[in-house]
Amino acid sequence: MNYTPHTARDIEHMLGVLGVSSVGELFAPVPESLRLKNLALPHGISEMEAVAFVQSLADGIREQGAVASFLGGGAYDHFSPSVVDAMISRGEFFTAYTPYQPEVSQGTLRAIFEFQSMICELTGMEVANASMYDGASALAEAVLMAVRMNNGTRVLLPQSLHPFYRQVVATYVRGIGLELVDIPWSDSGAVDLAVLKRELTAQTAAVVVQNPNFFGVLESLGEIGDLVNQTQTAFVACVNPMSLSAIRPPGDFGADIVVGDGQPLGLPLSYGGPYVGFFASREAHVRKMPGRICGETTDVDGVRGFVLTLQTREQHIRRERATSNICTNQTLCATAVTVYLAAVGPQGFREVGELNWHQSHRALHALTALDGVRQKFSGAIFNEFVLQTDHKASEVLAALRQQGVEAGIDLGRFYPALENCILTCVTEKRTDADLDRLIDAWRAL
Repeated sequence: MNYTPHTARDIEHMLGVLGVSSVGELFAPVPESLRLKNLALPHGISEMEAVAFVQSLADGIREQGAVASFLGGGAYDHFSPSVVDAMISRGEFFTAYTPYQPEVSQGTLRAIFEFQSMICELTGMEVANASMYDGASALAEAVLMAVRMNNGTRVLLPQSLHPFYRQVVATYVRGIGLELVDIPWSDSGAVDLAVLKRELTAQTAAVVVQNPNFFGVLESLGEIGDLVNQTQTAFVACVNPMSLSAIRPPGDFGADIVVGDGQPLGLPLSYGGPYVGFFASREAHVRKMPGRICGETTDVDGVRGFVLTLQTREQHIRRERATSNICTNQTLCATAVTVYLAAVGPQGFREVGELNWHQSHRALHALTALDGVRQKFSGAIFNEFVLQTDHKASEVLAALRQQGVEAGIDLGRFYPALENCILTCVTEKRTDADLDRLIDAWRAL
């Protein structure tokens, strides 16, 4: 990542306007003898690399070296440019409250509007709300919205859905008579399409798909969309937004609702929060959405402005007819996501995704080449994968921890049948040296 303001396309366009073929031609009037050939400077590095270098200097004077972390499972250690913290630390963002009065809340409303617009671009959807508490509650609200859309009485949830997300959904729907049906995974780690097709009945309110799922496996959204979109059932996709830098969005496959957690986009781990949930939908369902929506308008003088267009909350006039009892949105965290996406830009975002993909696949190939280590599932992955060993995952992880490596999550905590399996995550922050450290730790077992 760098702060060069012009892309290759920008430069090409400017050269075309000027009628020159290269930047070098611009300096033709300067005599050759007066041109500086080069500066004796080292090769430039990115901000992420610079921060890592300074951190390594600090680690060198510690009594105990820093732990190399390969944990994921819903909370991811991604790099956040310093501009993100700098912007959200400004008083106008840091102290902003609910924008009830648009005439004095234009900055906050503008930030929300930009967040919504970016979420729509990422997910391929038509409308997004001002944000939710987190990914889990956003999914629960999506399930409730699906029930409002078609009055169904059953929801199909994959067993490969994040266990915490499933618990939150179960808590939200308790007492409304909604049946939660578990759909098993296949050998690939993805949803068993045969079972899904069999359980998809006229009473099904929603089919939920997490992509990538809790095992890091990419689901076949196209096939699932083809099945679900032939019915009145709502197609709900719960996604890791970072993966959308590298794969097609759920909106391309007919999803009705797309939700997820924005934590990977500029928010630190922070011991588990606060994070921010995003919620996007088709415009046809906009009045059934929870939360609120910021819209763009013009005032009596024709000046562009922003207002809260829809506020279907019990806190406002809706009262008992509200679509949700959610009383606020995570504006500060949503602003961080907005600044992050604006800072990295489309090209930088794509590069971050490619780094995630390449580093995770390099780790996967190296680890599965070791004796006694296998890839549990055959499905394609983004930046997480499941390793199967000949020993209990808890014992293996404890041994690796002794070597200063947090190698992943013990899946036996959630699935007894996977007690020998470890969920490992590799993000763009894991350098080649980090991967070598992980591989050497495994090799030393």
